[in-house]
Amino acid sequence: MPRPDAQDDDLASARRVLRLEAKGIEAMAAGLDGRFAEALDLIEGMSGHLVIAGMGKSGHIARKIAATLASTGTPAIFVHPAEASHGDLGMIRKGDAVIALSNSGETSELADLVAYTRRFEISLIAVTGNAASTLARAADVVLALPAVTEACPLGLAPTTSTTVMLALGDAIAVALLERRGFSPDDFHVFHPGGKLGNVLLKVADIMHAGDEMPLVDGAMVMADVLLVMTNKKFGCVGVINGKGLLEGVVTDGDLRRHMSPDLLERKASEVMTCGGKNIRPDALASEAVRIMNTGKITNLFVVEDGRPVGIIHIHDCLRAGVA
Repeated sequence: MPRPDAQDDDLASARRVLRLEAKGIEAMAAGLDGRFAEALDLIEGMSGHLVIAGMGKSGHIARKIAATLASTGTPAIFVHPAEASHGDLGMIRKGDAVIALSNSGETSELADLVAYTRRFEISLIAVTGNAASTLARAADVVLALPAVTEACPLGLAPTTSTTVMLALGDAIAVALLERRGFSPDDFHVFHPGGKLGNVLLKVADIMHAGDEMPLVDGAMVMADVLLVMTNKKFGCVGVINGKGLLEGVVTDGDLRRHMSPDLLERKASEVMTCGGKNIRPDALASEAVRIMNTGKITNLFVVEDGRPVGIIHIHDCLRAGVA
């Protein structure tokens, strides 16, 4: 049976860890200086890839940093230092830059990689807690980690130090993203799958275009308009003028509002709702869903420079996972 006060002890332990790690990140933020910008300059100036390397827990952090950088527009890869000494140095070429992570700055497995960068004039950025270490002395730029207390009560397991490394990696990725003016469109290029990809889908990605669009001329009589509505199966038609510009829409609601003995003989322009809601092809599909939900409609014409270039149905959005 657990002690009655075991839960309190667990919560106290967890809070102590989180506060120590938060304190470490705050110290990192306070200690940043011009060397951070120098590191960004080196990365921006490279013509190849950004290589992130580290051993042990630092290696796991390096993998995550590389993944974050790659997904935000900075071409980045992880190279395992030990594997680098056995052939993977061939993955690093002139024009690349290297970020080496080592809290002690004396990780022996990094030695060959560091020597390789010096031999071939490859920019080296050191992330270390020891500014006087071998790694720091060899680097072009040193991003020094603050002196922190590891959350491990033995002071042995890398905890606070790796959290600070991880946060610094995020800071580098986001600062580069903002320098570059990285947009949601750019983000979507690197995240086409999953929920995130769905959220960033554009209207143009899922709209119906060409002959699929239900379009009629304003002079067309309603008897023929109804045939187009039935064949195209959107429950509406767009009404265009002689210049191909969208003037309005005819919906099921318009048919009910204009129900009369002569309805089939009237012109589309006499029955249509002028204007109507529409959307740009480069808008996010989630915006289309919002407009349709707000307007309590199921279709939107996609318009560019006044001309209809597509139509999107609420079911298209739902099938694509946009809601």
